[in-house]
Amino acid sequence: MHGSAPLGRIFGIPLRVHWSAPVLVLFLGVGLAGQTLPAWVPGRSAAVYGPAGLVGALLLTLSLLLHETAHAVTARRAGIRVDDMTVFALGGVTRMGRAPSPGLQFTVAGIGPLTSLVLGGLSLAAGLGAQHALRWTVPAAVLLWTGWTNLLLGVFNLLPAAPLDGGRILQAAVWRRGRDRERAERVAGRVGQVGGLLLSVAGWFEFLRGVGAGIWLIVVGLFMWSSALAEVRRATLVAALRGTRIGQVMTSPVATGPDWLDLDRFLAEPVARTHHPLIPVVDFAGRPSGLVDLRRLATVPPGRRSGTRVRDLATPLSECVVAAPEDDLVEVLDHATARPPILVLDDGRLIGIVTLEDLGRIARTRPPTTTRGA
Repeated sequence: MHGSAPLGRIFGIPLRVHWSAPVLVLFLGVGLAGQTLPAWVPGRSAAVYGPAGLVGALLLTLSLLLHETAHAVTARRAGIRVDDMTVFALGGVTRMGRAPSPGLQFTVAGIGPLTSLVLGGLSLAAGLGAQHALRWTVPAAVLLWTGWTNLLLGVFNLLPAAPLDGGRILQAAVWRRGRDRERAERVAGRVGQVGGLLLSVAGWFEFLRGVGAGIWLIVVGLFMWSSALAEVRRATLVAALRGTRIGQVMTSPVATGPDWLDLDRFLAEPVARTHHPLIPVVDFAGRPSGLVDLRRLATVPPGRRSGTRVRDLATPLSECVVAAPEDDLVEVLDHATARPPILVLDDGRLIGIVTLEDLGRIARTRPPTTTRGA
């Protein structure tokens, strides 16, 4: 996710934090300290409400992280590739490969809401204990708020609309019933689009009534709609591309640039004046060494370009999507840890490239293929 930064690993899984996550903590902390806690436990000073609100916001953020960790750990134990987890203002997202069966899809999707519901129950129990047994009214209020919020989060995520976990569960059910994975993805995605629009409309009416939380519903709804739309488009694309070999869609020969040149000389090369922003680069032996983004090169100040080699700013070959001409295109996309282009290699030599434009072209000229699976 753009705008996120690495923050260590959890169970070996890379954790990233989006810039909006601190905004979430601030937003929740201010709301909890300024409105909720004074209403639930009146008569305390701002010196009490402030830290308590911050603690509550951090507890909820930790809950979101545990929700995503449950997804990631369950997926990895099931043999599904897990790339990373990202916490952001609207919750969290775990980048992973697609589940090979409806049963695993159901399990991986369902563990997240289950985790939130369990955390909600534990927080409520702790809050009631702190309130009645220890008479810690403010900590009890924070725990009760955390518990109810986790229960709400768990129930909300069970709504049968992609990209929510409930949408993944719906997808698994439709997939198992019809044995057509891409159709199941389209069904869950379209339900997600409808759900996102309805949520945005509800948020708009709430905002018109003077309820500030309506803005949050609008943002969440629009995020749901756009994510669901992307999933519908992806499922349609995959259905059209199924059964295609890399060699059938690759562009060949490939325009490449030398990775040993400095930026001034490279940008003067004819290959740098093409309409393609991503260019494969090769070493002295003519073997591919990575992929360079011309837009990134253009951001380097002119005074530093003569002392900077292209290879220093290129994405290494190990981080690029690489395939052989006989590989199945959909399988390559399923297992890719990065977005296209796909560099096509034969005996270590670059013989072709598959861009997003190539994928769109073949999808427009080929009808969707129905897939029958487990």
